[in-house]
Amino acid sequence: MSKPRARTAWPSLSWSDWTETCAALHLWVQIIGKYRLAHTPWVNHSWHATLYVTPRGLTSGPVHDAGGCITVTLDLVDHRLVAEADSGAREAFALQAMSVSEFHDLTRKAIEAVGGRFDIHGAPNELPDPVPFVQDTAQRPYDAAAVERFHGALLRIVPVFEHFRTGFIGKVSPVHLFWGSFDLAVTRFSGREAPLHPAGIPNLPDDVAQEAYSHEVSSAGFWPGGGGVDEAMFYSYAYPAPDGFADQSVTPDTARFDQDLGEFLLPYADVSKSDDPAATLMSFLQSTYAAAAKTGDWDRSALECALGKPGVPRPI
Repeated sequence: MSKPRARTAWPSLSWSDWTETCAALHLWVQIIGKYRLAHTPWVNHSWHATLYVTPRGLTSGPVHDAGGCITVTLDLVDHRLVAEADSGAREAFALQAMSVSEFHDLTRKAIEAVGGRFDIHGAPNELPDPVPFVQDTAQRPYDAAAVERFHGALLRIVPVFEHFRTGFIGKVSPVHLFWGSFDLAVTRFSGREAPLHPAGIPNLPDDVAQEAYSHEVSSAGFWPGGGGVDEAMFYSYAYPAPDGFADQSVTPDTARFDQDLGEFLLPYADVSKSDDPAATLMSFLQSTYAAAAKTGDWDRSALECALGKPGVPRPI
């Protein structure tokens, strides 16, 4: 039985301290996500392929494979990958320093042991110069303490994203983790179709990118680091970006617009060290959405509502 971990303040996240572990975790997550993708019918904007944050770590959620209902979980508390099936079968192995090739092989064996079919696409997506998983034989480190801090951060971010999600009665995504770009995200939609996305994302089929951005969005999320930023970072962008979007005033004061990425950014450290991290993050989410909705001429009176409260139906 695991020893309970104390719920403390938002953990510190220094990407430079766990860059290599983070890169390995990203590839592991891709392997799990690709298993879900291979067995799940397509849902708009690739929502069928994402992973979810749980008290234990990250999960595929239920995958309806030929062998039954199977769930694959990266347990970031006990540091194990766990595959479980509705038959009662369960297989697990320890998360530790290893190559991506070894993780791929162990994951395949675990899924097959519980009755699943491990027939995934064999190379990473959304990364430059991808090495096929079975050929990535370099030893990768595993910093368990850093992974626990990352998981702890996700557990604090998710409820803020979920609360933000309740203030919208238009189409809005779940709060979920995209394994291609390794970011936690929540997206609101204006309801209008968008211009065809230019695509060109490294090692991502153009039709996947174009379907993902088929309609106008205001999207916010969180990266642990990488992808153009060298620290843990919150982001918010609009597609298509309306004229004047970059010039809008947003909060908190430490948020800024990055011209290269075309997004508003807010360092995780500025949120975690603030007097009220949840309120600080919510102000960023609300103000950057407002910037997109205002400059994009969204029908805000028809799309927005008050933030939800437990047990209280939304007023009609």
